[in-house]
Amino acid sequence: MARVPIVVGVGVTPFAADRIDSNIRDLVTEAVLDCLADAAVADLSAVQHGLASYESDHFNRQMTLAAVLHDHIGLTPMPTVRIEGGGATGALALRTAWAHLQSGLCDSILVYGGEMNGRSVSSKTANQLFALSADFDWEMMIGGTYTGFYAAMMRAHMQRYGTTEAHFAHVAVRNRANARFNPIAQKPMDITIDDVLTSRPIAEPYKLLDCSLLSDGAAAILLATEDWARAHSEKFRQRPPVHFAATGCATDTMRLGDRYPHLSNFRAKQAAAAQAYAMAGISTPLKQIDVAELYDSYSGVEIQAVEDLGFVAPGTGGPRIADGLFDLDGDLPVNTSGGLLGRGAPVGATGIVQAVEIARQLWGEVDPRRQVAGARRGLTDTHAGIGTIAVVNIFERRD
Repeated sequence: MARVPIVVGVGVTPFAADRIDSNIRDLVTEAVLDCLADAAVADLSAVQHGLASYESDHFNRQMTLAAVLHDHIGLTPMPTVRIEGGGATGALALRTAWAHLQSGLCDSILVYGGEMNGRSVSSKTANQLFALSADFDWEMMIGGTYTGFYAAMMRAHMQRYGTTEAHFAHVAVRNRANARFNPIAQKPMDITIDDVLTSRPIAEPYKLLDCSLLSDGAAAILLATEDWARAHSEKFRQRPPVHFAATGCATDTMRLGDRYPHLSNFRAKQAAAAQAYAMAGISTPLKQIDVAELYDSYSGVEIQAVEDLGFVAPGTGGPRIADGLFDLDGDLPVNTSGGLLGRGAPVGATGIVQAVEIARQLWGEVDPRRQVAGARRGLTDTHAGIGTIAVVNIFERRD
């Protein structure tokens, strides 16, 4: 494909439980300025399109936020669009930008996203707002929350394959440990398997330390054609080009009960991965992908993901994770950033910051303690709800 997008620059704010110094405009502006500095692009005057990524008007306390942000960062009169798709919002925004560039609608597009879903609202209110992303008419009336749905899926995985709580506790330990080497991470921790297993039960089998974070933060990526990047970015000529090489997206039923008895894994993730792999020419993902950022909204979800993405055989994710296959010194390091568990998860920024980590890994620009040596191809995996929408994006060096 002649117009495969190039990652020109990336930017991100520190993620925190409560950015009391900022509102969503401030956070997005901070990320955009970081992105422009990273790209060595002086200003936005040559950028042809904007794309805003955020999940909730409620968290951010602003309707028509895309227009507000577009104006605030100074992209008028260029066109803009807002993308929303639950937890998959940021990844869908990148996929949409990919399509804009491939179609020729523009030669450059700034993707920016963020969320204020930290302590500006209580965790109880946050979970109620997240629950509104489920089927309100059919699930809210019976007390349905995502933690409960994810717990039911993990229980089904345990019953079907013999997965243990210690298996997914390894994810909680490793990802928070990886976050120690990420300066923007919200909650790096040095904990043990036993710390996870003895933490407070939330929705069994999940406990407090199995659960991801509520965060404030923002991220931005400038994508463009290679010709545009060469003409407008001084930095482009100084580091290896990273291409946004492939994307896949698939869906599943809104209600978990409608998938019965196939509850243990994410069918949409399997389909999205198959699309992206076909586009990128990948047949053996464990060998052909060097680094991956996976959607670890709960620790067990990473076990399901490594199976659904074809890294390991169905049912073997728990033991292979516990064996260290996906650790920093393993065959395929995952969540080198710390993931949602350690880095944090402002919803509209999550899929974008995953791609920021992959781009920086491929450029060889992250902390040496989490840098994957010789990384040339990376993957991001993001989903909404309980895998109702799944997006897989693949980035690669072609130098």
